[in-house]
Amino acid sequence: RVQLVESGGGSVQAGGSLRLSCHASPNLDSTTYMGWFRQAPGKEREGVAVIDDDGIRNYAESVKGRFIISKDNAKSALYLEMNSLQPGDTAMYYCATDRSNWLRDPLAYLPRFDNWGQGTQVTVSS
Repeated sequence: RVQLVESGGGSVQAGGSLRLSCHASPNLDSTTYMGWFRQAPGKEREGVAVIDDDGIRNYAESVKGRFIISKDNAKSALYLEMNSLQPGDTAMYYCATDRSNWLRDPLAYLPRFDNWGQGTQVTVSS
């Protein structure tokens, strides 16, 4: 089982930026899909961004043009660059991986990925 540890969360003002990191151990070799989902208090989990092993990316409409997902297989790491942050982005952010061969809608399925970390809190103030 892959262990995932997120970092990089924090508190920023609206318009600011944060870069989330996720380190996988022992590695990402067995994963097909990797992504980030978030959960705000009182709300359901929401897929934010996903990347597959071919490098194909998908983003939630609410973050398109502001967030960038990337990975570094050599470092067993996944990243989420978040720019122009808004108060609506406030949530706990979780890194997640899945070994499925193919998912029709990986972004929608992201909150049900078979492996995820403990999360990192992102708070955006107006």
